[in-house]
Amino acid sequence: MKKTKLTIYAVAIAFTFIGLISCNKRERDGSYQELNSNLIFPKGKKNTTNNFTGKVWLNNLVQADTANKTAVGSVTFEPEARTKWHIHPAGQIILALEGKGYYQEKGSLKVVVKKGDVIKCPANIPHWHGAASDTKFIQVAITGREKGETVWLESVTDKEYNEL
Repeated sequence: MKKTKLTIYAVAIAFTFIGLISCNKRERDGSYQELNSNLIFPKGKKNTTNNFTGKVWLNNLVQADTANKTAVGSVTFEPEARTKWHIHPAGQIILALEGKGYYQEKGSLKVVVKKGDVIKCPANIPHWHGAASDTKFIQVAITGREKGETVWLESVTDKEYNEL
């Protein structure tokens, strides 16, 4: 019986050391912080469409289908990254998970968005959202698709982005 407990402890200690060695390797190669940053959802894939300015990653959590017309995605914006102006025919809800970002509707002032904030984007109102200039911003976007797909418009200019 004592031999079995001793074996279990030895295995546990071995796995602990393997984990520490692995963490140290990740710290040296620069990926340690990302792997241990307490992300709620994985970062996803780097966005390669032209609907964004800057570096953006998208993790599609729920794809809209015939049974559920709502899409849900986690979006990570590097500093200064942002969407183009766009419209959601059925509206959108943004849940801020990390960092600081901006949200702006056409004709309105830019709003600062922080962790824990919830933004309700009205249907058919042109708007944009993205990260502040000094920090990344992570959001969950809940987008109704029952009235059609997102309509992408023009890019947000640097002047628009930098206006107060």
